[in-house]
Amino acid sequence: MAMVIRLAVPKESAIGERRVAIVPEVAGKLVKRGWEVVVETGAGASAGFPDSEYTAAGALVVPNATKLAEATILVGVQPPDPAAVARYAPGTVTISLLYPSRHLELVRALVAARTRAFALELLPRITRSQSMDVLSSQATVAGYASVILGAELSPRLLPMLTTAAGTIRPAKVLVLGAGVAGLMAIATARRLGAVVEGYDVRRAAGEQVRSLGAKFLELSINAEGQGGYARELTPEEKAQEQGMVAAAVTQSDIVITTANIPGKKAPTLVTRETVSRMKPGAILVDLAAESGGNCELTRPDETVLTGSVTIVGPTNLPSRVAYHASQMFSKNLLAFLGLFGTRDGSLATEYPDEILQATLVTKDGTVVHAPTQALVGGSA
Repeated sequence: MAMVIRLAVPKESAIGERRVAIVPEVAGKLVKRGWEVVVETGAGASAGFPDSEYTAAGALVVPNATKLAEATILVGVQPPDPAAVARYAPGTVTISLLYPSRHLELVRALVAARTRAFALELLPRITRSQSMDVLSSQATVAGYASVILGAELSPRLLPMLTTAAGTIRPAKVLVLGAGVAGLMAIATARRLGAVVEGYDVRRAAGEQVRSLGAKFLELSINAEGQGGYARELTPEEKAQEQGMVAAAVTQSDIVITTANIPGKKAPTLVTRETVSRMKPGAILVDLAAESGGNCELTRPDETVLTGSVTIVGPTNLPSRVAYHASQMFSKNLLAFLGLFGTRDGSLATEYPDEILQATLVTKDGTVVHAPTQALVGGSA
């Protein structure tokens, strides 16, 4: 008889994190599969999911981490706490966002505990993994939240209004970077009635920007890279880009920057000098703050006021919309968990699937993920 798979959902410990990895609806689906789902008391409360909903879904709600540490699989949104990892049994599977090259102490703890750690941000960009893509789902939420944040801080109304007091012209919103977050920001700003422009170094993005009713800034550069990401520009291309972008930035009321290059510092799109020429009261929301920022003046998780221009660098916008962000993350995770089952209902211990191979960071005392292996120094 196959051993029952016990999945644990600890309460997120990262400061400011309000999301939860598994929502009650998904917990119920796992219970119907025959899994045992254990949720730490209050794990979903900040996202709007009370303990009573987990209990109604068939999950077991426990007040401390003791029973969680006995789980077969532990899931989370943020990387686990190294101190908690020390309590895990050998062979425990952990699944979360991990960013191993940024958290070497955690990787060493995972190796020492002989865990099998999977990093969701390492999912390969293939068709079969789309339903599991937490980066895309959370970027969608971040794009939406960035416009709401910009609108909240701006002294201007976004839509055009015709009133007894006269006509108010719509605000002008510029979105730099037309990936998932950027396209959602464009769509949201358009829904709120703003005049919207979008820019991306990938020409293919132009059609998507225009389909949302925004103007696409044209530049004779095509920086399409691998996996749908943009490649790094040459010095000449950067000069062309900055000239056109600077002109657009100085004419905008709200600027949202979303450009990232995997594994590298975010490209600088808005210089200090450009900021000095922005409109009075203009707002810049930098979604690349955590990886260095698209604006020279951005400070992660800080609001910088320079003259009358406000620059904000939020690092966890999805947590501001924790209810729906958690729902999306949880459904992505449910699809990913489907790769671990076997025909007899037990938990797979070998991972021939290319998605699991790409996301596996540590296994049984060894670092598997190549870049991190070099940094950590191989096996324990």
